[in-house]
Amino acid sequence: MTLNKPISPEQANPLAGILERARRQQLSLGELVQMAESLNGAGLQAVAVDLYKTWIAFNDGNPLLHLACFNYSVAARQIGDIAGSIQALRHSLKLNPQFGPAHINLGRALEESGLVSEAVEQWRNYANASADITADRISHRLITLQQMGRVLEGAGLLEEAEAALWQAIELQPEKLEAGQHWSSLRQRQCKWPILTETAHVSSRQMLDAMSSMSAACYTDDPLFLLAKAYRYNKSAVGRVERGNIPRAGVRHKSGTGQRLRVGYVSSDLREHAVGFALCEALELHDKSSVEIFAYYTGEPRSNDVTHTRIKNAADCWRDVTALSDAAAAAQIAADEIDVLVDLNGYTKQARPKIFAYRPAPVIANFCGFPGSMGSPFHQYMIADDWIAPPENDIYYSEKVLRLACYLPCDRKQQIPPVPTRADAGLPEDAFVYACLSGMQKITANCFARFMAILTATPGSVLWLRTGSEAANQRLRQVAAQSGIAPERLIFAPAVAGHPNHIARMGAADLFLDTFPYGAHATATDALTAGLPVLTVPGKSFATRVCASIVAAAGTPELICSGPDEYIARAIAFAQKRQELTAMRASLQRQLDASVLHDTPAFVRRLEQLFWQMQEEAERGETPVPDLSNLDLYYEIGAKFVLENVEFEDDGAYRRRYRGALAELNDYSPLARDARLWTEPTA
Repeated sequence: MTLNKPISPEQANPLAGILERARRQQLSLGELVQMAESLNGAGLQAVAVDLYKTWIAFNDGNPLLHLACFNYSVAARQIGDIAGSIQALRHSLKLNPQFGPAHINLGRALEESGLVSEAVEQWRNYANASADITADRISHRLITLQQMGRVLEGAGLLEEAEAALWQAIELQPEKLEAGQHWSSLRQRQCKWPILTETAHVSSRQMLDAMSSMSAACYTDDPLFLLAKAYRYNKSAVGRVERGNIPRAGVRHKSGTGQRLRVGYVSSDLREHAVGFALCEALELHDKSSVEIFAYYTGEPRSNDVTHTRIKNAADCWRDVTALSDAAAAAQIAADEIDVLVDLNGYTKQARPKIFAYRPAPVIANFCGFPGSMGSPFHQYMIADDWIAPPENDIYYSEKVLRLACYLPCDRKQQIPPVPTRADAGLPEDAFVYACLSGMQKITANCFARFMAILTATPGSVLWLRTGSEAANQRLRQVAAQSGIAPERLIFAPAVAGHPNHIARMGAADLFLDTFPYGAHATATDALTAGLPVLTVPGKSFATRVCASIVAAAGTPELICSGPDEYIARAIAFAQKRQELTAMRASLQRQLDASVLHDTPAFVRRLEQLFWQMQEEAERGETPVPDLSNLDLYYEIGAKFVLENVEFEDDGAYRRRYRGALAELNDYSPLARDARLWTEPTA
């Protein structure tokens, strides 16, 4: 008979043995990190923190102690111990003052604690101290400058944010993130020209860095915008590893009486232009035909009426904000969604990688992003005949399906009476032109048209949505240089409650649309307030939405053929006010019965389109996105965009592209595509 040997406490409790080895300085840093990662993977984050604390306390002379402190700070942050994380980072920097990651994370921890000024100062000090050239320091300095720019922008310090980002751009122009935010900041401040160049950075590099949304505010070139979206998707989303997420198969439902499962994914199911537009539409879905799932990816909401209404309208509401892209996709797949609708596109807080997992057999691009996604997994785009007439299908990688009007309207909003002009901050007797779109939509050419209109209508004023005080003052200075008294520009401050914003629009006389990115939900709001909207459409999606809305409101005569007619008609309305009075009366008479306000018909048509997608999927006819030759179109388009051609008719535009394609084909034969290079001719 063999007696069992007594076991040691370390054998009975392996973790106790690890802690004892840490106390005896017998646990290497590599083993420490490996054990901590195992504990984290098992959900024992607090135990991992204790392990780091023990190792640090008993290994004071270890030359890698600063790395252990850094890892401890990360572990502490994961369990919500921000104070402990900050203390560990300060200890790490005391041990190694040049350790860049600790400087970066310390700034982040201070920001999370609400100490924004201290965070910026932390990053600024490190950026100044890391100006000498080494590969690691350049990388850390770049991250530091980008973090400074992000936080300063969020704090409304746009000039300071722009300066920090420009340093990042000059440091590494090929890195696109800083340039993307920099050009957006300049648009928001009306700093013209938007793209500048130096000996270190070219205009082409700045254009490459521009986001798809900023590019839509910069150019009316639909082929370039498609190619821009395609390149962004390829670089930022790319091919995902599906892991254990199965590719969704088609479930046959046509003619079975089963409901179609439609999933809406968005960060904007709240007080946002998308939320305002879709709120009533989601409430009106026919629950005998479709089952609505809402996947929210935005910030937490509490007293947001729009958010609450949308949440109540959904059959199933899921907040997937905290989930990874893969986990969110797995949830969607588990919900057996038939048609998945992307309401974000490439806008703020978008989650395009969720769709890259293809968690539903059909994926549609709708409402959130004004253009094509240029992705291999968005098969449909929902628009209308005004925005995307059939001859313009070549500008989109998706199959285009059409509504009567692209944007719905929430008729349930309780709009208060129009305020007096004095309450709205407007002169009583002046003719008031309004442009209450975001400042990023106002280009130098657009503002020049505004100034031409004011020059021809003495006594009129231009009512603009306020930006930063520096941006407001910049526009006043440009006005003065154009011979317009600065006080003729009036800036509308933010008001509490979206209905109050809509109501005050009624105090103006005429809304002037912007170009190339026109008013979208703002145009709907203006027309709802009884304010006529003057617009001129171009070729790209973002330039044509306003015309769609104006036509749907029953006032297509307010759609101009070009900039000259736009200026002339804006002037004529101020000089012949009786015509404008008749226009306003006509708008108010027919608005309630117009296509724009027929939200029930909008919803019925939308459901028909969802079922059309489903039936095509069941027949094996789901379209494959056309991404052919888009790298070529980008190269050609980038050159054209930098030539700054603002208005160009469609025929001339296509001839320019075909000519450039022919030149490339002369050098090396191009593969055919279904857009402009349909024949292999030189």
